[in-house]
Amino acid sequence: MSKEPFEPVTEHLRRLQSGDELAADALLPLVYDELRALAGAAFRSERPDHTLQPTAIVHEAYLKLVDQKGADWKNRAHFRAVAAQAIRRILIDHSRKHRAAKRTPPTYISIDLSSDHPEEMHADLELLEVAMNKLAQLNERQAKVVEMRFFAGMTVEEAAVVLGVSQGTIKGDWRMARAWLQRELESQS
Repeated sequence: MSKEPFEPVTEHLRRLQSGDELAADALLPLVYDELRALAGAAFRSERPDHTLQPTAIVHEAYLKLVDQKGADWKNRAHFRAVAAQAIRRILIDHSRKHRAAKRTPPTYISIDLSSDHPEEMHADLELLEVAMNKLAQLNERQAKVVEMRFFAGMTVEEAAVVLGVSQGTIKGDWRMARAWLQRELESQS
């Protein structure tokens, strides 16, 4: 994640929020590298013959993000968390369409739920989505922590800032969510 101050991004997000259409054009160069890194991280765990490219996902996610009416953008970290969610949804939608069109087996992604490292986390992408939705119904914050840590590659500190809780809370949520997801995914297989 870029170490530049949040101020320019936050200012453009606020302008965008207030309806300034030019803010979207000014915002893209400031967040493009981060979005590209998020998409790249998501692709590391995807199948090698994936038909989408990270650049296409960045553009689709960005368009969805700046087109959100009534979004209450807080800062760059908040934008990044929402971007991770958008990228996850794009990949899942694409996986469903690909499977339906070609009647292919499920798309598996790397996901070692016993690990403390989000990038080491194997599961069917669609089953993971079902499990994530269930988790969100049970504990929305834990689901957001998984999304931020796994899909966005955020640190404990970054997730704590976005959610406005302590790093200890994030660590506890991360442990609990991983354990719950492990049990859920094992019961679905």
